[in-house]
Amino acid sequence: MSIAVEGISTSIQEKKIISDIHLKVKPGQFVGVIGPNGSGKSTLLKSIYRINKPDCGRILLDSENLYEMSAKKTAQKMAVVSQESQHTFEFSVIEIVLMGRAPHKKVMETDSVEDMQIAQEALEKVGLESYGDRLISTLSGGEKQRVMVARALAQQAKYLVLDEPTNHLDIHHQLQLMDLVKKLNITVIAALHDLNIASVYCDYIYVLNQGQMAIAGRPEEVLTEKILQEIFRVHTHIIKHPITGKTHITFLPESMPSITKYEGELV
Repeated sequence: MSIAVEGISTSIQEKKIISDIHLKVKPGQFVGVIGPNGSGKSTLLKSIYRINKPDCGRILLDSENLYEMSAKKTAQKMAVVSQESQHTFEFSVIEIVLMGRAPHKKVMETDSVEDMQIAQEALEKVGLESYGDRLISTLSGGEKQRVMVARALAQQAKYLVLDEPTNHLDIHHQLQLMDLVKKLNITVIAALHDLNIASVYCDYIYVLNQGQMAIAGRPEEVLTEKILQEIFRVHTHIIKHPITGKTHITFLPESMPSITKYEGELV
């Protein structure tokens, strides 16, 4: 079970956004995609979940060309949680979560007792077990995002694509979501904004810059002071966290002199 992106380039309104991108997500891996705003993270992920068709190259899902698969077959294999969660119609929370069961059903097939049980269990996993009858319009942005995660869980896919899924969540629910996804033991590719969250949860990270792949490697290999200065144009101080054992980034004001001046004073 793997995702392979082989030399794709994608344009939007005739403007090339990403160019010659190669990446692979191995079975069971949690892979992060990071980069500055406008680097092409969302365009890359939208190419993977079939919103933006690449101009060239190919994307393989279990060695099968993604764009030669039916939409239903793709949805049986891949679930998506994106940044956007707008709904034109007024659905209840449970109705939206049950939409995750659609790829597994025949045309006009109604929801079964098993479907309801799967949907309710998904809501419990995101801490919204009592929200089933609530209308989606009455929820906060963070609550809506957790409903979208529940819908993806109800889909029971082997691949999960997360397009900056924590944008609307407070820190408690950010960590709750990432813990939940990590424990699913499925193959995940996620565009992430928070670099410390990427460090803690990702097995491997790809760094995009100006629409091209800049560097890739394990978190400790790519989240370095030198690379963050070059790609994100920020000053940082990086340590191995004494509790998590993971790379931990402290961002420094631009006006602050080099950290080397203060190394002897840090505790």
